[in-house]
Amino acid sequence: MKVSGLQREAERAFSCTPVYLVPPSREYPDQAAGTFGPVEVLPSVACIGVFNSTAIAPELDPVLHRSVLAVAWFQPVPGVPSGKDADHALRSIHWEELAQDYEL
Repeated sequence: MKVSGLQREAERAFSCTPVYLVPPSREYPDQAAGTFGPVEVLPSVACIGVFNSTAIAPELDPVLHRSVLAVAWFQPVPGVPSGKDADHALRSIHWEELAQDYEL
């Protein structure tokens, strides 16, 4: 419910932007299933970011166009992920497939 809730929140907040949810890492510390299934632990910090870059389509004017993607993800600690410290799944987003071009 938390994972789908984060995605819905991003979609509501950025309704004109494509949204990508980075699949979170999940831990199952308890092997016994409870009433609702096995206990699942997600990273404690939920994040949503909107990122812009150059246009994806090469025929678009780079002065007038950009690309955009809203990304939702979970991470274990607060702070801005950057460089090699960022989660591999976050660094491996296929921008060209997921982002959308727009005109300034």
